[in-house]
Amino acid sequence: MQPISIDVVSDVVCPWCFVGQKRLDKALISTAEIQVDVRWRPYQLDSTIPQEGMDRRSYMLSKFGSEDKLREIHARLEDLGRAEGIAFDFDAIKVSPNTLDAHRMIRWAATQPDGAQNRIVRRLFQLYFEEGANIGDHTVLLDAAREAGMDAAVVETLLATAADTEAVQAEIATAQKMGITGVPCFLLESRYAVMGAQDADVLADAIRKVSEAKARGELDSPQA
Repeated sequence: MQPISIDVVSDVVCPWCFVGQKRLDKALISTAEIQVDVRWRPYQLDSTIPQEGMDRRSYMLSKFGSEDKLREIHARLEDLGRAEGIAFDFDAIKVSPNTLDAHRMIRWAATQPDGAQNRIVRRLFQLYFEEGANIGDHTVLLDAAREAGMDAAVVETLLATAADTEAVQAEIATAQKMGITGVPCFLLESRYAVMGAQDADVLADAIRKVSEAKARGELDSPQA
C-alpha cells in the first residue's frame, strides 16, 4: 500500500461536513495500514454574511422558508448525528457566523506539528454544532486555538490583521472553478473526488483503491 493525501474541502458551519469528518475518521481507522495525510481546505457556504454574523433563526428561515421545514431538516440531521457520535444542538446556535477568520486559523494550523489542523477543525465543529458557540468571534477562535495546541498569542496577532485573507479566498475560488459546488468534498491524491458525506465504507474503499492504483504506478501518468 502506498501513502496518499486527502484534501477535505469543507466549511465549519456545514453540518454535513461534521458528519463527513466523523465518517472519514472511521474510514481512516479501517484503513490503518495506509498512511493518509489529511489536509483541510476552505469553502464558504455564504461569504456574504457580515463579519459580525447574523441572527441564525432569521437567516435560516430566509433560506428554508418555514419553521416546519427547518425542524424537519434539523430532525434528520440529529438522527444522523447520533449515529456518528454527534450531539447536534441547533437550538443553542444563535449566530450564523462568517467563517473566513475560522478558515484563516485552520490554514495557520496546517503549519503546526502533531495534527494541530485536525484538532482545530474538530473543535470548531464541536463548538458550533454541539455548544452553540459563535465561531466568528475572535475570543472563541483564540480559545479553540489554545485547546488545539496552537500559539494563541500568534493567532491573536494574525487575526487582528488581514493575513492570508486573499490566500483563503483564492483557495475557495479554485475549488469553485474545479466544479465543487457543495461540501464536503474529499479529493484523493488531487485526482479523485468523493462528493458529500459518504458512508465510512465508501471512503475506506476509495482510500484503498487509490492507494493500490498508486502502488501500480497508475497515478504517474498525466491527468486527462
